[in-house]
Order: sequence, then C-alpha cells, then structure tokens
Amino acid sequence: MSADTKNIAKLDAEAMSLESVSMWRTAWRRLFRRRSAIAGLVILGILTFIAVTAQWVAPYGYDQVLIGKEPVKARQAPCIHLLGCPKDQPQHLAGIDGNVRDQFSRLLYGARLSLVVGISTVSFAIVLGTALGAIAGYFGGWWDTIIMRVMDVLLAFPSLLLAIAIVTVLGPGLINALLAIGIVDIPIFARVMRASVLSVREMEFVSATRALGGNPFHILFRRILPNALTPLIVQGTLGIASAILSAAALSFLGLGAQPPTPEWGAMLGAERNQVFTAPHLVFYPGFMIMLTVLCFNLIGDGMRDALDPRLAHVS
Repeated sequence: MSADTKNIAKLDAEAMSLESVSMWRTAWRRLFRRRSAIAGLVILGILTFIAVTAQWVAPYGYDQVLIGKEPVKARQAPCIHLLGCPKDQPQHLAGIDGNVRDQFSRLLYGARLSLVVGISTVSFAIVLGTALGAIAGYFGGWWDTIIMRVMDVLLAFPSLLLAIAIVTVLGPGLINALLAIGIVDIPIFARVMRASVLSVREMEFVSATRALGGNPFHILFRRILPNALTPLIVQGTLGIASAILSAAALSFLGLGAQPPTPEWGAMLGAERNQVFTAPHLVFYPGFMIMLTVLCFNLIGDGMRDALDPRLAHVS
C-alpha cells in the first residue's frame, strides 16, 4: 500500500475523532437547553449531596433505636416545629418507624444505597453487555449466533421474575440482588451495542483502518466502540432508573437488602401493612424512589434528544 493511501487513511481517522469530540460538545450544549434534563440534573445533584453527606446531615444513625432516649413511640407521626409541633416534643421530620428509629435519617442513608445500587448494577451490565454485543456485531458468524441466542433466552423471561429466580438460587441479600439485576440487564445492552457496531463497522474510516492491516481488536476497541457508544449511554442512563426500581422490588419482597439496611424498598415492605394507620412510613420511601427514578428518566430523555442528530433543528 502506498504512503499516500496510508496518509489518507490516517487523516480520515483523525477527522472522525475530531468530529466525535465536536458531536459530544454539541450534545452537551443541547442537553443543557432542555428544562426537563436540567431539572433531572438538579435533583440528581441534590440526591448525590445527600448521599455523600448523610452521616453528617442525618440527626441519628440509620439503625439507632430511640427507646429510652426520647419520649417517642413506634410509628409516631412526623413532628416539625415550624409546622406547629410542640417545642417540648422531639422533632422528627419523617416520623418514627416500627422499630422506633428516625425515619428521616434512614431516608437520607437510603439515598446513598439507591445510587450505589443503580450505578453499580448498570455498570456491571454495561461492561459485559458491551463486550458481548461488540464481539457479536463485529465478528459475526458463530460468535454472533451463540451470543445473541443466549441473550434471546434471557430476554424471553420477564426481567423481575428472572431476577427473583436468580436471587432465590443465590440466597437473599443485597449483593446477590445486585448481581441478579445486572445479569438480567446484560441482554439489553448487548443488543443495543450489537446494533450500533453493525452500523459503524461499515463506515469508511473503519474500512481504511482495516485496509492498513489493523488488528481486529484494535479496530473494534479504538475505532468502532468510541463511535458506537451514543445509544449505549442513553440506555445506560435509563437503565439506572430501572435498576433502582428492580432493587426496590426485590427488597420489598424480602430478597434484597436485609434489616437494618436502610433501603427504600425494604422500608416500604416492612411497613406495607401500615398504609392506613401510619401512611407516612409508606409515603416517604415511595416518594424517594419515585423522585430518584424520575430524575434519571428526565436525564435519559434529555440525553436521547441531545444525541439524536435528527433533533438538531430543535436546539
């Protein structure tokens, strides 16, 4: 191959890299022009601040029992001095749970756990799903057949039921619940990555690198993957919301976080029979789950719109 051809191929690759950087900058600008995405980012920032500072902001420990320390009783209603609660009565912003613990403190610590749950499970699923989908999409043949048929089998089961089955085999616990949710989400990211790789691998800059005798893995991980991540990022952001919901559902059923871990789904499950007698014990954890899922959905929708070139005229 002539030197001119090699130089042209290198210039094409560099131009594609610069175009990718420019695309991300444009996407970020579009993202911050969408009010819904900004609202999601603000909520996420508040939740992250709460998660990081919970041990200093929370008035009590998440497992601290208040019997004998304050004149409180199990499932006591919220007491807020600014809203007319007597000054001589201890202030508990979200009330007292059935084990005489401060509900507000447990909610704050629960923010830390929920964010860790969502991000860790999706990260696990993205890493494995990306690797499997990229290999299937780039190499094709029997690699594609075997990998995608396994993914199809996993997708044939309802996600929550499959997660319950995995946790049942592994045993109840937060780590096993995270592993089950991650396994269930792998096929989603694998299919998204495979479709993206199939569209990118036929582009000219990939063909030029291949013509230069580039190593297949070099082409896949240095040329194709950086330009195939757009749909994966959007799916990953939305997947965090789904992972938080799935973890809450497993904990609600007693298969996820175990007492006294302050997980919002477990807090809901522990007090589900008190929805009429002590509704605050069900409302606040449910509201926090809803707020967290909403913020990631808003961010995911904003990123999808920002990264979709067909919506460029909207910006």
